[in-house]
Amino acid sequence: MTVIVGADAGGTKTVAAVSVDGQEVARVTGPGGAVRPGRAMTAGSVIGAVVRQGLNQSGKLRAQILVVGAAGVGREDERVALRNALRLEDLADRLVVVTDLEVAREAAFGDAPGIVLLAGTGSVAAGRFPDGSIQRQGGYGWQMGDEGSGYALGKAALAAVGRRYDGRGPDTRLTAAVAEQTLTGDHDALVRWSVTAGPAEVAGLARAVLGAAEEGDAVAIDILSAEAGSLARLAIALVGRWPGDGPVEVAQGGSLLRPGPYRDLVDAALGAHPRLRPHPGTPDGVEGALRIATRALAEGPR
Repeated sequence: MTVIVGADAGGTKTVAAVSVDGQEVARVTGPGGAVRPGRAMTAGSVIGAVVRQGLNQSGKLRAQILVVGAAGVGREDERVALRNALRLEDLADRLVVVTDLEVAREAAFGDAPGIVLLAGTGSVAAGRFPDGSIQRQGGYGWQMGDEGSGYALGKAALAAVGRRYDGRGPDTRLTAAVAEQTLTGDHDALVRWSVTAGPAEVAGLARAVLGAAEEGDAVAIDILSAEAGSLARLAIALVGRWPGDGPVEVAQGGSLLRPGPYRDLVDAALGAHPRLRPHPGTPDGVEGALRIATRALAEGPR
């Protein structure tokens, strides 16, 4: 009996699936397991709890291999730190840690060329070029990047509320929506909330922006339009390096790019480029992790 587990750990949520003899038998969702600097142990504990829940649901104690695609492990030292943390969870005979981009790319394209654009709490784009090389844009975190991400939307919402309070900006439904979501009763309380909130908390305000935009709020619509363009430019920068003049597919994933108004705006921004073609559907990072696990088992230990 072959038991494999694949997990996709982002800033918003962690999803894990258990496959037995090639058949997925359990899939569970838990809190975000993205790796923050110096906090690999915390991420490992979160991911471990979600994986263990999946194993329990499938009636298994361990897997032959666990593949985790995680946000925040773009460098080798971060991957090593997460592997070490996961070893303590004692979930599988073999552990493989890759980026969330890699599992999404595997799900969307396999070994074929294409670009993956992810937006959740953060944002990043990466392309597998026709020669097999991998190049990326963004993914530098909330201080240096994350254009078009949930964090970017939330930060823009807070700024719009601040400008409205000062009389420097127009009326916006975001004032009430942000106050309701943060459970703050007045402007001073919101200021206090904002200076202590972490990236994931600020990214959660993307829901307020999406909701206000659906109600026709002009400020929220402007935020979505601007950030959709910023996000699309990550992929546009990659296609500028692409050889030839043929079309290049872009697969979109992450919690912010599920079908809906924001995804439509990003699709439009991508479609305005003469070479970019939005890839149908949304890549399932967990499925990509399971494929990597299956291939790794077939290739044997390295």
